[in-house]
Amino acid sequence: MSEFVVIGGGVIGLMTALQLADAGHSITVIDRGQCGREASWAGGGIVSPLYPWRYSDPVSQLASWSEGAYPELSLSLLEETGVDPEYRQKGLLYLRVEDETRALAWARGVGKPLSRVGAEVIRAKEPQVRQDVEDALWMPTLGSIRNPRLMRSLKTRLSGMPGVTFAEQTSVTGLNRQGQRVTSVATDQGDVGADQVVICAGAWSAQLAKLADLSLPVRPVKGQMLLFKAPPGMVERVVLMDGRYVIPRGDGRVLAGSTLEEAGFDKGVDEQARQSLWQSATGIIPALASCEVEHQWAGLRPGSPDGVPFIGRAPGWDNLHVNAGHYRNGLVLAPASTRLLVDQMLGRRPIIEPSAYALEGRLEQ
Repeated sequence: MSEFVVIGGGVIGLMTALQLADAGHSITVIDRGQCGREASWAGGGIVSPLYPWRYSDPVSQLASWSEGAYPELSLSLLEETGVDPEYRQKGLLYLRVEDETRALAWARGVGKPLSRVGAEVIRAKEPQVRQDVEDALWMPTLGSIRNPRLMRSLKTRLSGMPGVTFAEQTSVTGLNRQGQRVTSVATDQGDVGADQVVICAGAWSAQLAKLADLSLPVRPVKGQMLLFKAPPGMVERVVLMDGRYVIPRGDGRVLAGSTLEEAGFDKGVDEQARQSLWQSATGIIPALASCEVEHQWAGLRPGSPDGVPFIGRAPGWDNLHVNAGHYRNGLVLAPASTRLLVDQMLGRRPIIEPSAYALEGRLEQ
């Protein structure tokens, strides 16, 4: 029996487990597949909402806290595990921003160094950017992380900590209860006892919530991406245009994304999306047209009605908690959203006022 059972081994689940383990608690992480292989693996790794000025205050508060946490977290994981999450803080160029005035006003309000720059600065930052761009917005503080390596470093760290158990390739089939308490989690490998249970299974969280008679409005939203095998230095910074982006990795490879598709739990890829992503990527960096596309894949984001995640205790339950519905920002918000829930579960003062994320009043009837 563990003090905590965390259902879902993505970035939310593993960061929850890490914070609980650091506080001296025992945890079992249950995942229906392999930890870190769903949306947390499939995303791009930008440590910011794509257009942060377009988001509500609850999302912005989590994003701001998380952005400040990632540099230290990345260094700590590298030191403890030898696995480098490859956090890069080289800034972001926004091309063709329609609501530039709103963006600049937002930046002034929150103290972000966002500025309008001309062609000379653009070429100095990214010489391979399309030549017809004469101005852009530049955010020098934005970072990105190589999310598959982040997941590997998190799991490596947890695997070496006492009191942490992984139950992978294990499907949850039910929640055994006594009154308003979950006594154990039923799985196809047997029951797992728990004092506290956390549902944080991304796009699958609504299915698990039904086991507790909860109607959690979280749905899968597919996103397809491409990986270009580019030479080191072709792209050095994240560049965003018309809702699509290119993200460089330390070895030169460049990610291009992403589609938004309401396709249920289908994770298949298709030629139409491939062509659309290729056109977007080469429209941003024309030189990518000469680079091999190494891989195309899809992930399922956990969409919520307003993009604000559900974080907190489940209504009607004493020891069941939820952390789900981050939509496109699971990796972005993970450090803050997991800290917020762990603070509440351990009776600590929360880092952010939690009411905006609470499940009460936000579940489907």
